[in-house]
Amino acid sequence: MAKAVCLNGCRRPGGAAGGPAARRRRTADGGGRGPEEKSSRLSAALFGEDCEISHDQLYELLKYAALGKRHNAAQPSWCRISHQSHLAGVVVIVLHEMSQLHFYKFYLQFKHLRKVFRHRFILTPSTNFFTSLYGEGANLKPQNTAQGLTSTGSECIPKNSDLQCDPIIQKYGIKPQGLTSYILSLEEQRKNDYPIKGSPGCKGYIYTECDQQRTDSSPLFGLDCEMCLTAKGNEVTRVSLVDAQGQCLLDELVKPESRVMNYLTRFSGVTKKMLLPVKTRLSDIQTRLKEILPHDAVLVGHSLNADLQALEMIHPSVIDTSLLFARNEGRRFKLKFLAKAVLGKEIQCEQKLGHDPAEDARAALELAQFFIEQGPAKVAELNLEMLLTTEKLAEDSQNKAALQPQGCRDQKQLNEPPHLSKPCFLDCLQVTGQKPVLLGRQGLDSSGLCQSNLSTSNKQILQRALEDVPLSTFSIIQFSLGPEYIASHLLALCEQVRSKLADMLTIYAGPFEEGFCLHSVKKEFGRCGPIQSLTVVTETYKPYVCIQYEVLEAAQLAVESLNGAEVAGSCIKVQRPVTAAMLDCDDLIKELELDVENEGVIYVAGLKKSLTERDLQEEFSQLKDLETLFLPKDLQSGKHRNCCFLKFQESQSAADALEVINGWTVKGRKLRSRNALASGHLWRWIWQMNHSNGKQGGHILYEKMEQLSDSEQDLRKKVKKLDHHIKKLYRSLQNNTLCVVLFPGVSRHGAQPGLGLMAVKDDGGRSAH
Repeated sequence: MAKAVCLNGCRRPGGAAGGPAARRRRTADGGGRGPEEKSSRLSAALFGEDCEISHDQLYELLKYAALGKRHNAAQPSWCRISHQSHLAGVVVIVLHEMSQLHFYKFYLQFKHLRKVFRHRFILTPSTNFFTSLYGEGANLKPQNTAQGLTSTGSECIPKNSDLQCDPIIQKYGIKPQGLTSYILSLEEQRKNDYPIKGSPGCKGYIYTECDQQRTDSSPLFGLDCEMCLTAKGNEVTRVSLVDAQGQCLLDELVKPESRVMNYLTRFSGVTKKMLLPVKTRLSDIQTRLKEILPHDAVLVGHSLNADLQALEMIHPSVIDTSLLFARNEGRRFKLKFLAKAVLGKEIQCEQKLGHDPAEDARAALELAQFFIEQGPAKVAELNLEMLLTTEKLAEDSQNKAALQPQGCRDQKQLNEPPHLSKPCFLDCLQVTGQKPVLLGRQGLDSSGLCQSNLSTSNKQILQRALEDVPLSTFSIIQFSLGPEYIASHLLALCEQVRSKLADMLTIYAGPFEEGFCLHSVKKEFGRCGPIQSLTVVTETYKPYVCIQYEVLEAAQLAVESLNGAEVAGSCIKVQRPVTAAMLDCDDLIKELELDVENEGVIYVAGLKKSLTERDLQEEFSQLKDLETLFLPKDLQSGKHRNCCFLKFQESQSAADALEVINGWTVKGRKLRSRNALASGHLWRWIWQMNHSNGKQGGHILYEKMEQLSDSEQDLRKKVKKLDHHIKKLYRSLQNNTLCVVLFPGVSRHGAQPGLGLMAVKDDGGRSAH
């Protein structure tokens, strides 16, 4: 699976002065953006299969954008906001009861959204959408204490007087320190069974020779290993090493020297079949590690002593996160818990087979980075012991509930401890005198939030937003098409979109002579991209072929490159079906190609299915400014198709690559290429729509489609006006404002996924990337 990379993944030191409120005050005072101020920028790895975002991840982004590290908010794990302290504010626009389906049904009407918001993601529907945005259990009354205002009013955060008893504070003190302060001393290493140079039990161990003096700017590397049980004991079967940016430098399977007694697949994820072709031995890994690590490297891991023992290696400078996040009485937090509680990341998921050592190494590294940047006091304020106790209570509650008969379970549900909820971060804003603004037709406010207002029309909401949003740090604005256009039309709308997508993915080619070679036709058209179905049309004077592709680019490439070509001995015409719904197909294709999300992205077809992602990376490595390669896979079989997407840092580099690739031969296959149409989240949604069952509930659906047809012109006008409202609101925002537009999705009447679009406004009224 291709993984996207962040271009602007820089870290901002904690404790920076001047958050969103201060930024607004400077602007209100007429200061504007001074020459010394930096622009906030947003970078996200939302490409290909990495485009589905959970509500927890969205909450993570909004919390960090609103509060920053000064309130224990961590940088989101799936995207980066650089210079968060310079954000002028956060504005979330919610399009009530609308989904990804609505965005693409009215794609041409959403002119502003598709031209400004480069970053987009799929969002699963939620039954309690607004709570999922800003959290639960708000306590919005500022609390004055002897130490001053508490940061959130949450019971989970201890007061300053309680911090002195925390084992982290007792071990490291209150003030932040450099990374060298957290490196284990020689005595600590000896006490925790680390391999030490010259120790009797380390005879034959390989020394990394990293003897250079460590400083607070020495590079960090995350390390994790998976082991199996052999006649010798624990031996390494897989090793992963990541650098300070989270990039994987080493991820190798290792053949044990001794006979394997137990592969420990449940934990390692390694099977006998996986190790059969492996020739890499422990000595090879030891050599690789010595070559990769610089002389002042600091290794980071969770219970890293076990990994170094299994590697039979000695390294002088280590940070052990199981000891860094100190507990009383020698107990240790598990890596899985720390990743969730501190970073907001889910690792070691039960549905996965075994642990992913690269994921674990990255988690340990990010935990150490968080600790170093935030300092012991901020970590202690997380009150991890309380969170762990709450989580265990919730698990016990769920386990007991699972054993109860259904009737008893319903009866006791109100009295049992709730699941571990996300604390509401809006109360932090209230405590510091910044009132969030919530505007919309529906009741947004389930927590008694101030300044929430109900309006009767989108125009009224817009007018109120233009007045209130500039005065607020965090705003949620909700627009709606109106109840008459929502539930009753959803099935018909879905069928319309599915039908149009099917037509856009379909081409007709011909005429061919009687007895033509169908295999030659399939081979020629298959070079344009993956084919879902191919049928011969015999109702015509001469036979035609109907081909339905799996991706839009393939169908468009076939029309552009094979219309008028000679195929299977005939000069043929290639065209899409001609229906009323397809009359604007050329306009739609043109706008998709110009979509800001597809800038710098090209589609490449004609690949041999035997080629791996690594093969393609090597093949295309000579292309200038290539940032990401994405190899689409069949969502059912998991097999990759005969096409890929290439994303470049610059649009001109993508244009240059197009000229080079067209006609390029790879492993005996001639490649075809064009600009991308559906490279991001859209390709996945198209695949799902194209493979779902349509036309259910025949007579009722027909009636609903007729009703929709009668009102569709009015609906288009409303959507166009809604897009204009968003444009007007966006243009009124101050520069450096993070704006997130959410189509929440629909969880009833035929579930439809949501869609998120986001950008940081820059000086030109566009988005900063």
